[in-house]
Amino acid sequence: MGFKLVILIIATVLTGLSAGLCFTWTNAITTGIGKLDNLGYLQAFQQMNRTIINPTFIVVFFGPLLVQLISIFLWKGIPKTIMIHLITATLVYFFGLVLVTIFGNVPLNEILNNTNLATASTNDLQSLRNLFEVRWNQLHLIRTISSLIAFVLLIITLVKTAQYQS
Repeated sequence: MGFKLVILIIATVLTGLSAGLCFTWTNAITTGIGKLDNLGYLQAFQQMNRTIINPTFIVVFFGPLLVQLISIFLWKGIPKTIMIHLITATLVYFFGLVLVTIFGNVPLNEILNNTNLATASTNDLQSLRNLFEVRWNQLHLIRTISSLIAFVLLIITLVKTAQYQS
């Protein structure tokens, strides 16, 4: 197995991990904590936002983009139809996951993180949840769908690349 193929496999696996993380949040985490009262919901979300930023998350979140870009460079001689899948996967991941996170979810997370929930009134908690929950979940659905599309496109790229090399 060549170096280029190993890099493409790593890009695919990392993208799959990111898609799985997004899917899990969409499928179980946000729906589960959504059943909590305002204070419980906001506290749970605040703590998850504070603990998710760790080295493993950074690798799973930013790693796919980096390795996808490396793959584009390494595979620049493959047929155009295969390269289109690889470039599209990278663009979908970048715009649908990275940029949506940076410019959509993170600002909402910062608002939540900067709120002292222990001193917030019942009305403040309701207002914060109203500001946060629906918008965050809408943005996260974009991230989930985008990461899944990028993952599928990379699987297609792997299969077509294997066929091309045969």
